[in-house]
Amino acid sequence: MNLEIKIMAAMKTAMKEKNKIELESLRAIKSQLLLLKTDGKTDGVSEEQEIALLQRLVKQRKESAEQFKANNRNDLADNELAQAEVIQQFLPAQLSPEELEAKLKEIIAQTGAKDIKDLGKVMGTASAQLKGQAEGKLISETVRKLLT
Repeated sequence: MNLEIKIMAAMKTAMKEKNKIELESLRAIKSQLLLLKTDGKTDGVSEEQEIALLQRLVKQRKESAEQFKANNRNDLADNELAQAEVIQQFLPAQLSPEELEAKLKEIIAQTGAKDIKDLGKVMGTASAQLKGQAEGKLISETVRKLLT
């Protein structure tokens, strides 16, 4: 089942349950999907594009929540984090920190990286192999830790 159908089904459920936060999140996803479809650059929306879109939306929500917390607006921060959780439901399962570290150790061994100077080489390979399975920021932090 493609993402758009899943979103529509979830929207119906959220409307019936009168779940405002979930409905806002789902409408945001639907809106971005529609924009992606109609941008004229592609015929359809691939699964990779859908995953990238969802990751971008989650990242935006988390960054907004950080800004709201920095400005003592915890009510708005909580709302953004709740929306991020709803959006994450549609992403593939994320790797646990242990699984991520194990995969990154394999990638470091494959690339022959020895120290932090090889970070770019490792990140290029890791980003390609772990796309959709972990956030880029988390990958970067873990690689830095392993190379130092």
